[in-house]
Amino acid sequence: MILENNNKMNKSLSAQDTRRYSLMIWKLLVGGIALFAIFISMVGFGLFGALPSFRDIEHPKSNQASEIIAEDGRTLGTYFVQNRSNVTYKDISENVINGLIATEDTRFKEHSGIDFKRTFSIIGYNLIGKKQGASTITQQLAKNLFPRESNLNFFSLVLTKFKEWIVAVKLERNYTKEEIITMYLNTVDFGNQAYGIKSAARVYFNTTPDKLSLTQAATLVGMQKGITMYSPTRHPERSRDRRNTVMAMMVKSDLLTQQQFDEEKDKPLNLHFNAATVNDGIAPYFRSVLKNDIKTIFQEQSITKPDGTPYDLDRDGLKIYTTLNYDMQVYAEEAQKEYMKVLQAQFIASWKGRNPFKDKSLQIEQGIKRSDRYKSLKLEGKSDEEITNDFNTKTEMTIFTWKGNVDTVMKPIDSVRYYKMLLRNAMMTMDPTNGHVKAWVGGINYEHFKYDQVKMGTRQVGSTAKPFTYAVAIENGYSPCYTVPNVPVTIEGYGEPWTPRNSGKPLPGSITLQKALAYSQNFVTAYLMKQVGPVAVSTLATKMGIPNVPAFPSICLGTFDSSVYNMVGAYGAFANKGTYTKPIYLLRIEDKNGVVLFSQKEIPKPIMSEEVAYVMTRMLKGVVTNGTGSRLNYKYKVNAPIGAKTGTTQNNSDGWFMAITPQLVTGIWTGCEDRAFHFISTNQGEGANTALPIFAGFIKRVYANPALKISHADFEPPKSGVSITYDCNQYQQQEEGTSELDEKLGF
Repeated sequence: MILENNNKMNKSLSAQDTRRYSLMIWKLLVGGIALFAIFISMVGFGLFGALPSFRDIEHPKSNQASEIIAEDGRTLGTYFVQNRSNVTYKDISENVINGLIATEDTRFKEHSGIDFKRTFSIIGYNLIGKKQGASTITQQLAKNLFPRESNLNFFSLVLTKFKEWIVAVKLERNYTKEEIITMYLNTVDFGNQAYGIKSAARVYFNTTPDKLSLTQAATLVGMQKGITMYSPTRHPERSRDRRNTVMAMMVKSDLLTQQQFDEEKDKPLNLHFNAATVNDGIAPYFRSVLKNDIKTIFQEQSITKPDGTPYDLDRDGLKIYTTLNYDMQVYAEEAQKEYMKVLQAQFIASWKGRNPFKDKSLQIEQGIKRSDRYKSLKLEGKSDEEITNDFNTKTEMTIFTWKGNVDTVMKPIDSVRYYKMLLRNAMMTMDPTNGHVKAWVGGINYEHFKYDQVKMGTRQVGSTAKPFTYAVAIENGYSPCYTVPNVPVTIEGYGEPWTPRNSGKPLPGSITLQKALAYSQNFVTAYLMKQVGPVAVSTLATKMGIPNVPAFPSICLGTFDSSVYNMVGAYGAFANKGTYTKPIYLLRIEDKNGVVLFSQKEIPKPIMSEEVAYVMTRMLKGVVTNGTGSRLNYKYKVNAPIGAKTGTTQNNSDGWFMAITPQLVTGIWTGCEDRAFHFISTNQGEGANTALPIFAGFIKRVYANPALKISHADFEPPKSGVSITYDCNQYQQQEEGTSELDEKLGF
């Protein structure tokens, strides 16, 4: 009886308690939701710290690399702190999109930034020890756009998480799903200095995001679980397994068929890894010169951001459009590397049994003082004696060789001697019709030798200057077929009387101007200089873009210095019907939103008659068909209408080759860093041996690529005809039949 009464009381209390507890739970739940809503509102209003504004979301402050773009739209390289370049949704392979959704956020297209269903499921998994992430792609984007501080306490961490939620919701309200997933892929880190899908595609597979295959895309997506743990360069097997996991999840999400998975899962990674460093990539010398030029342009023209602060090429994501042709740049670098290996071996062999450093102590001392090691020791306050001891003490170092970098142990002074005997080389190619530079090789290795020898460096030009004197002579009525006794000439009236020597044994008897240029005969060139005078030649050289050419007779033999850049521009006037166009390589600069900050166009200047220019092209062609450049035909089998001029300076210190076609003008220089080091014999040190073969390797590659549309067409004669006789048989008949020509020329 007592037990029965107790049971009734318990039932009665239980009913009351149920109502009371239910009410309490509802109050707590509603109150909790209200407090949470108030808390979220306070976070949203910035009471716990400012949130990114809509403008901040539109223009996140992420370091974005500036891209240097070739004429066909391909990227030559980047300036960066973080190697990041953005792309649009249409430029991303569907394989990447599907792989990312299947792996990171299967309900991406359904939720509004926060996937509460997934969040509560993940909380349950974590409570039973199965740790999983709950962030949606949108939340991860919010985190990437506005990185959190490190070492946050628990409350700050929770607060930051809620801020990311609010930003995620803002993103969803203001952007489409396509825009969100694109922004995400543009911001993620893929390791190895590859930020964003565009950089990752280039660094790991040497391709573009739109061309990423299924396995390539899955590899990159798989890295997001851990860029170090699943790095394809550090842990290829682990990366491959993770790639297959991504593809399996795509099958599970019906974004890939089982058959496709079975076909792809056993494939290797097939990386085409290209490390993203400032030194790597094509045209490093060009990119370095261009960067300095842009900084100068921005400063001189006061080009700044809308807020007045200067642009940062390494962070502001500029688009820099250039004239360089990607394929031609590759061909130029390949041709240089291919032949300079051979030439360097020739150079070392030529000194066998001799001491190249005899009487060169001054040059070695200069080399020491120019070295980074010397400057560093000076900054440390080391005495001259301590520095000398350092340079004579063996140490570990990495040196450049044509077989690759070599780690070795040697005395720093020996490394100075080693580099003094290392041949350098530079090359530039441009389109003479508009001055657009197509290829630029400023040195043999940018990592070790950063000084640009195309535009920044100048060297004595030797016989490549002779066409300037010949052009003045042709302008003054001479014919290429005019005959001159090939004997020494003395020119007076410009200081000491000047009588040049001929390089090698002169051709006997009287020879035509055509033959004299073809075989680079000094006596005939001096004869012409005596007739036309140095002022006229200096004036023409200046009009052709070569500054500081003194009005002395010796300039006819190239005793002045010039850069490859200026020499190519000058020869362009011959190829472009007498019109000089200063070489240009920067077309325009845009900010990351496509606003044009700077643009320029070529400025053509007629400097000689079309007739004279055409006759000069005929004479320069004679250098190749029957002169110092003939090995281009007989040895390298380049059979096309090419005009050229070889050049070799005193003691074989500099070798030059200038070549012209109707569509391309190329200049190549080879020599040691110091003119005191050079080939012993002219046979090896002349431009025909040190520079011409590089042009041969380059132009053969160019002609072999039909996509470049560089034809074998000859130079076009003036539409008005040519009154200057360049057919020497015809000229001889004229000489025999009348003396009018002599009277006209005043002989």
